[in-house]
Amino acid sequence: MRDAMTGIARFGSFYAGGRRLVVEGRPTRTISFTDTASMTYDPNGLYHIEQAYVQYFVPEQPNGGLPVVFLHGGGMTGAMWEQTPDGRAGWAQHFVKAGFTVNVVDNVERGRAGWTPFEDVWPGPPIVRNTQEAWGLFRIGAAECFPQRQPFAGQRFPVDCLDELAMGAVPRWLSNNPAAIQAFGAVLDRVGPCAVVSHSHGGYIALQAASTRPDIVRAMVLLEPSGFLSGDALRAMDGTEFLFVYGDNLDATPLWCDLMREAAAFRHELERAGARVDWWEMARRGVRGNSHLLMMDDNSDAIAGDIATWLLRAAKAD
Repeated sequence: MRDAMTGIARFGSFYAGGRRLVVEGRPTRTISFTDTASMTYDPNGLYHIEQAYVQYFVPEQPNGGLPVVFLHGGGMTGAMWEQTPDGRAGWAQHFVKAGFTVNVVDNVERGRAGWTPFEDVWPGPPIVRNTQEAWGLFRIGAAECFPQRQPFAGQRFPVDCLDELAMGAVPRWLSNNPAAIQAFGAVLDRVGPCAVVSHSHGGYIALQAASTRPDIVRAMVLLEPSGFLSGDALRAMDGTEFLFVYGDNLDATPLWCDLMREAAAFRHELERAGARVDWWEMARRGVRGNSHLLMMDDNSDAIAGDIATWLLRAAKAD
């Protein structure tokens, strides 16, 4: 991370991707906005759905690195990069102050991207992650220790602010991976040559979209990804630089044991294809206690600094 932090020269937002939807044949009904305002609501007509929303920040003093595109994990939004649950600056702030142009994505159905209320458009009901599931899945503590809020020893996630994390949970549709991949691809097309920083399920979405645009995505930071590539899609990424970052307690659940085996196999195949791959397990680097939410843990600033340095080196290598 650069010693001299810079300010923001300008910021804004845009939408990318999506499709038009024409709704027909549905009944009208009377609705009330307030006690004194009512009208006939007709749901039939033209809509635009499945777009991504992007908020961007341009630094006053660019550092020469690639623009960074941040993609959230499953059941989360771009807000996860803005601020930590205990009120510290998030990675979006950190990276723009370090001189990177930052793009924070709300992908399909999340946050300000909007969503559709028509049940037959997105198959299946939405799900929302409850706090108990987040506790174990994000490796804050063992599942049986949730009632007492007893985290893993040395846990770096701010456990006292668990409710703040829970407030950020939003609905997700398990059928929407193809739409999310398409929308994120449209974001990449709009941004141009860039580096992607993705988290968890967002790693799968980012990899799938990037594999069809290897000339755009020059570097990828995969924070504990939960999906990978194979075949021609994997081989298409031979010129991309990769950084995998993992927290602690990776043997805490069968799911994470399986994901680590799959990730190690993917890393091997990437290297065989000619990609440059760096692999950081924080505990093996002497840093214990990180959760699945490395951008929210109490050492998030230090991890952001290390990743920023890696990204600047990747830009020079390109």
